[in-house]
Amino acid sequence: MTYTILAKCPETNRLGVAIATYSLGVGGYCPFFARDKAVLSTQAFANPALGPLALASLNSGRSPKQTLDDLAAADPGFVYRQVSIVGADGEVAMHTGENCRTWAGHETGNGFAAFGNVLAGEATVRAIAEAYRASAGKALTERLLLALQAGHDAGGQAAADGTALPERSAALVVRGQDITRDIDLRVDLHDSAVTELRRVHAGYAPYVEYYALRANDPENTPPQDVWARDNL
Repeated sequence: MTYTILAKCPETNRLGVAIATYSLGVGGYCPFFARDKAVLSTQAFANPALGPLALASLNSGRSPKQTLDDLAAADPGFVYRQVSIVGADGEVAMHTGENCRTWAGHETGNGFAAFGNVLAGEATVRAIAEAYRASAGKALTERLLLALQAGHDAGGQAAADGTALPERSAALVVRGQDITRDIDLRVDLHDSAVTELRRVHAGYAPYVEYYALRANDPENTPPQDVWARDNL
């Protein structure tokens, strides 16, 4: 009962993920990064142990597709999982197990994957992919959030009887070569986690440059309240 987008930004080469689900604390157990190599999410009947296995495979030089093969070989429950990996070179590897709860599926494109399970229908994934494509040229964080919102607006998640399921947790993570400008935002429990994630990002985004300044030039960094007063 999760929908997700993974992507590599063609302009900055940063990698990112945006994810929302009925489950709680999703940012802590579904997304994983091998810095400068790949971003991935393991979900459906989520097995967080697949994350470290995937990172070990990727860091050993295996490609995203080879890494999926390694996970399939290591996990007897792989037919219940949904896993995607987007590499730093834009390669996309995708697995939606045949035993994932319906509706489950995915759509991949140039450097991105949109996918989910226990959804209202295919329209959720299609909307995520279309919103991502339509936002080309925007910052990766904004593209991911727009895609996540589109998935929500297209129906999001639904139980077997068709009852809509709210997003109770969500996460946005974007990483690149400059670790001081990474984004790692989570909503672990909220009645409308996608809306709350967008609110949190809107509040946090203006501070990215301040936190980078604090890391890179502490001698010339003013107190945070002074910087905020002068810059916001």
